[in-house]
Amino acid sequence: MNSKNRTIYIRDWINNYVVNMLNPAKSLVIGISGGIDSSVSSTLSAMTGLKTIVLSMPIKQKSEQHDLSLRHLEWLVSKFKNVEAHTIKLDELFSSFYSSLSKFDNEHGMANSRARLRMTTLYQVAASNKGIVVGTGNKVEDFGVGFYTKYGDGGVDISPIADCNKTEIWEMGKELGILKEIIDAPPTDGLWDDGRTDEGQLGFKYKDLEDAMKNPNSPYRQEYEKIRKQNLHKMEPIPVCKIPD
Repeated sequence: MNSKNRTIYIRDWINNYVVNMLNPAKSLVIGISGGIDSSVSSTLSAMTGLKTIVLSMPIKQKSEQHDLSLRHLEWLVSKFKNVEAHTIKLDELFSSFYSSLSKFDNEHGMANSRARLRMTTLYQVAASNKGIVVGTGNKVEDFGVGFYTKYGDGGVDISPIADCNKTEIWEMGKELGILKEIIDAPPTDGLWDDGRTDEGQLGFKYKDLEDAMKNPNSPYRQEYEKIRKQNLHKMEPIPVCKIPD
């Protein structure tokens, strides 16, 4: 499926999902980071015509990352009349959280906590607007290596681009007219003080991971399987202790 048809298909899928809900949602709520995944997901949400609430939620954010987020917000608002945009600064909330848990300091844990504070914020906004939370995860992150970051940590209501490879999302971004600076920017979850990139954390280029995901003979297959095995618990249903009758 080419990029144009893929964007139309996903737009219609979101609309059909909402229409067929027992109590159809009144809004779509999505967080944006200034990255390609959230930019494409928020644009597809806006294309439905449904009220779309877009949130930028900086926490100790690098200025260049937040600037892209704000520019995408402005672009969405100028292009779609159904978009409502907000910047919700979570720095003080995170600082309080960090201070309260200083005895349990762990760099990776605190990075994940930033993502979860953002997700909590999204669900609060959704609850107050009779909305559902739209995820921004892609195929290789959600189903390949379990690299849950950005605004997907903690679960979402719908995930419109989760069956799309990162390379396909970049192509959709071009089709949708997403800012070139966002398309060209190195993907990053914005959860680390040193500004590390997603590919830096994974140790692979996305195109190499995508190849390893579908090609058993890929030279990267062994390392891909190693990462996948480490994160498999994130991609499987939560283990439940079944009590015998």
